[in-house]
Amino acid sequence: MNSILEAIESRISVNHFRPDVAMDDAIVQALISYATRAPSAYNLQNWRFIAVRSAEAKERLRAVAYRQQKIVEASVVFIVCGTLSAHEQFQQVIQPSVDQGVMEQSLADRWVAQIKAIHTDNPGMQRDEAVRSASLAAMTLMLAAKGMGLASCPMVGFDPKGVAKEFGLKDTDVPVILVAVGHEADGNWPQKPRRPLHEVLEIV
Repeated sequence: MNSILEAIESRISVNHFRPDVAMDDAIVQALISYATRAPSAYNLQNWRFIAVRSAEAKERLRAVAYRQQKIVEASVVFIVCGTLSAHEQFQQVIQPSVDQGVMEQSLADRWVAQIKAIHTDNPGMQRDEAVRSASLAAMTLMLAAKGMGLASCPMVGFDPKGVAKEFGLKDTDVPVILVAVGHEADGNWPQKPRRPLHEVLEIV
């Protein structure tokens, strides 16, 4: 538990990465394996990740992300997407929980019915849930990176339509955030001060 708290207290958003350090498939896969441990409503798991790692792909992403240098310097930049219409695949997604004895089939069937009722013909709810899930996954990804001795930075400075076009995203993919991951170079700020609790917390 202490290591989790230490990761939260020490994590920073890195602007300067070492461009000379590559990242192999195993590390990319491990990071996303951890990211998918994030919570999602009903365990929808309504997310998708594109690992932008090659020099060519980084340049294409940089072109639709305001030419930010950290995109080409980081070892990998993840495009974290929330997915729409997740209710259409929810039966397949929830079934392993039944097969492994986590929940009863009757409960899973009720969940499937509830999700379909909530999400069908409700694009606003689908998008809200997609953004929530992708955001939780992105934060989990960054904490996983910290735990693996890597640096990270969340990025919202990009053109969503440009990203969708360049990387062939589906109509159901909502690019929510970019997460750059790599090895920290010199010149980064420490973690910046946070607002005092009395300004942001109310206990009732």
